[in-house]
Amino acid sequence: MAELATIARPYAEALFQAERSDLSAAQEWLDALAAVAADDQLLEFAADPRVDAQQVFQLVSGLLPKALPERGANFLRVVIDNERLAALPEVARQFRALTSSVTGEVDAVVYSAFPIAEPDLKALKLTLEKRFGCQLRLRVEQMPDLIGGIRVKVGDEVLDTSVRARLQQMKMALSA
Repeated sequence: MAELATIARPYAEALFQAERSDLSAAQEWLDALAAVAADDQLLEFAADPRVDAQQVFQLVSGLLPKALPERGANFLRVVIDNERLAALPEVARQFRALTSSVTGEVDAVVYSAFPIAEPDLKALKLTLEKRFGCQLRLRVEQMPDLIGGIRVKVGDEVLDTSVRARLQQMKMALSA
């Protein structure tokens, strides 16, 4: 949604400038805020004219797994006061892109049928960084329907070495 991206940009840029000293900590609490703000019921509550900004702030901050630092609380108050709570997921995405441009790290999601042990994950990270030519920030998600192997998504590029993908390739080859 272009309009949401336009609304989110100044917030992401301002937060990026203010939090340059500790971008990873800011990304952590911003992701938590974005996850909470993605809830439709919360947005409906916040849009109710009978609810004031302090009530919305208390609800949102109460739903977070950890307490917000002072800067995070101030940021949330500004977002709520300007009625931009719905833009928080986009703000988090744009903030992550700005952070990646500075750190050189790129987000990657590894889908696996089974949990990946820490030593194996480190080895996988090194291999993927060589393959994609950049530093990666890995997140692992289990996806049992892969049967085995992994599927890696880095930006808009996908590397699929799962058993499911190979079975689909075999099916296509046999039906051709």
